Amino acid sequence: MSAWLRDESTLSPGTSDNERRTDIFGLPRDEGRHHTARVTPAGADWLASAGPYPRSTLSHWATRPTAPGVLPCGSVFDVVSAPAIFGRRMLNRLWSEGPGSGPVAAHRGRTLLFAAPGTAQRLPSLLSWEEWGDPGPDGRGAALPPLLCHGAGDAVTVPPLKPGAPSGPRWVVAPDTRHPWLPGPDVLLWACVRAARAEARAQAAARPHDGPLSHAGRPHDGPLPPAGSRSRSEGRSRAAAPVGAAAVGTAAALPRLPQLSP
Repeated sequence: MSAWLRDESTLSPGTSDNERRTDIFGLPRDEGRHHTARVTPAGADWLASAGPYPRSTLSHWATRPTAPGVLPCGSVFDVVSAPAIFGRRMLNRLWSEGPGSGPVAAHRGRTLLFAAPGTAQRLPSLLSWEEWGDPGPDGRGAALPPLLCHGAGDAVTVPPLKPGAPSGPRWVVAPDTRHPWLPGPDVLLWACVRAARAEARAQAAARPHDGPLSHAGRPHDGPLPPAGSRSRSEGRSRAAAPVGAAAVGTAAALPRLPQLSP
């Protein structure tokens, strides 16, 4: 993903010199900054190409750059929506240990990861092959939060080109090129598994330790008694047992001897 690269290209191939000079997106031109939270003109071109009328979409954004939009999925990109915290863990894994990510947005408590077309159809079947259950000490089999996969026939809300309302959608990694790299289902599966296992290990480490278990499977408050010893309560219970009951138990345990004829 080239989200960290600078792109000085124009809004579209047919943009005039006047439009190029006014720069309707008002992007800052600091050479020392990376525009990860703002869409470049080339990134806007890529987003608009997902809709049926790209030029109309660009004209609308030119007049309302702080308004979010709605774009269809399936042709230019798919979107995988994860709970906010889990989605950020996936993103951290992609950038720290993986190949990086495509554009990423945040909206209504969820993280939206833009993916290659076809991911929404393939990823659920790949996730179904994973073992999601008891995490175990190493975090394997960790539970997976609910993911929403948006593909052909779906539409998603995309953040505005410029930051708008604080409570509205916003870009975490903004598109800045006409041909961004997009992760496929295999890459997102890798990120899901590692984020889930890391979360399971963190929860296991934070779980309070109840102490050693007794032979009955219950927590033992003190040190275990030495081998061969018995508690006072155990001795009292055996002493109070009826003699007949003990005799019956002993007799039942002895083998039956053959009777001899007189």
